[in-house]
Amino acid sequence: MSASSVSVRWPAPPQALRALVQRLPIRPPSQVLSLALNRLLRPRLGEAERALLSHRVVEIVVSDLGLRCRLRLDERGFHPASDGGEVTLRIAADAASYLRLMCGQEDADRLFFERALVMEGDTEYGLILKNTLDALGPLWPPR
Repeated sequence: MSASSVSVRWPAPPQALRALVQRLPIRPPSQVLSLALNRLLRPRLGEAERALLSHRVVEIVVSDLGLRCRLRLDERGFHPASDGGEVTLRIAADAASYLRLMCGQEDADRLFFERALVMEGDTEYGLILKNTLDALGPLWPPR
């Protein structure tokens, strides 16, 4: 199966595993996601896009895994953001939906209207982020 035809279907993790993951510190997965975005997304962002998206905290929630990441972007790239502070935008979806979005197989608007993707917080910032990502196209596989 090629990366362009990824079909992800996996069972939900056991509730005990999800409960354990929810108690883990937010910093390690946030650091991993920051490194990935610095490699896959940052080089494709223009100066204007970086300026619009910078200095705000975005929380990514992988709902079926109980995983949370907090990120912010500045002149040097993506960085983990501390837990407990203000969040500009919170985005939640299951892992399979995120993967399909990254591969360009799913439309964020469709997921949003089907309630499979939830955005909370600054809606204007959310639209800027969504439109920027839509304009860039799929993040995976990398070009």
